[in-house]
Amino acid sequence: MLQVQHLSFGYTTNPILKDISFSAQAGDYIAVIGESGSGKSTLLKLIYGEYDLDSGNLSWNNEAILGPKYNLVVGTDFMKYVAQEFELMPFISVEENIGKFLSNFFPDEKKERTAALLEVVELTAFAKTKVKLLSGGQKQRVALARALAKAPEIILLDEPFSHIDNFKKQSLRRNVFEYLKKQNITCIVATHDKEDVLGFADRILVLDHAKIIADNTPENLYKAPETALIASFFSEFSVINETFIYAHQLHVVAHSPLKAIITNSYFKGAYYLHRADINGNSVLFEHPSSITIGESVCLQITKPE
Repeated sequence: MLQVQHLSFGYTTNPILKDISFSAQAGDYIAVIGESGSGKSTLLKLIYGEYDLDSGNLSWNNEAILGPKYNLVVGTDFMKYVAQEFELMPFISVEENIGKFLSNFFPDEKKERTAALLEVVELTAFAKTKVKLLSGGQKQRVALARALAKAPEIILLDEPFSHIDNFKKQSLRRNVFEYLKKQNITCIVATHDKEDVLGFADRILVLDHAKIIADNTPENLYKAPETALIASFFSEFSVINETFIYAHQLHVVAHSPLKAIITNSYFKGAYYLHRADINGNSVLFEHPSSITIGESVCLQITKPE
């Protein structure tokens, strides 16, 4: 079990993280979200042991995780960290990068494991390609596979799919997160993308002003966001009667006290996103078709039970 107890840290006298506490069981997937500069990446680096804590304690299965004051080499055998800078070996092949730290005393097992991980990250066709010839997204996938090669107990992922093309992201997310669950690997992911979270994460930690302001399941946070920061992570929203209302929860009806005037319209594929004015307040709602700017409509809120 990962235990983070009253962790505080700052690069200067101003704390980046203050009194952070949470735990994660084996196989848990915890997503860490927050605005840029909120400390998401810093938290992962602290868990990895890249920096010394100002105060607090970190441990994995009751073994202390210590920083560079106590370790000549950053990191431990049971944990891997995939940063946004991949640190691959550019002049050897994809499969050689993945298998670099696997034992040569068991060549068949090494070959089999490398092939399996190439499949997980959908790079089998590029096994013999030198890393220097890959795109940024392909390099990110190599870094993921290499981190998984030695079967870590815990993996830390910093924006793990940020360089990957949209058409490839969905299947890759499923492959990676299903693999981690199957192998019972604890996963902590710093992300700004809800698609990394919904359908996969067990819990979300929300960082704001150096502290955890929420620690709950994706479903609970989605259904009852307590701050604009949380609501905005999931979808477009409006504030109506001091309540956060997602754009898909507002519907055009024949009659309603909520009368709005259309001010803009955006084609989103399966629907149009409309901006409208209600008594000087801007709201957003989804509708199957375009509505003329300046037209008046009545809106109704439909929220889940």
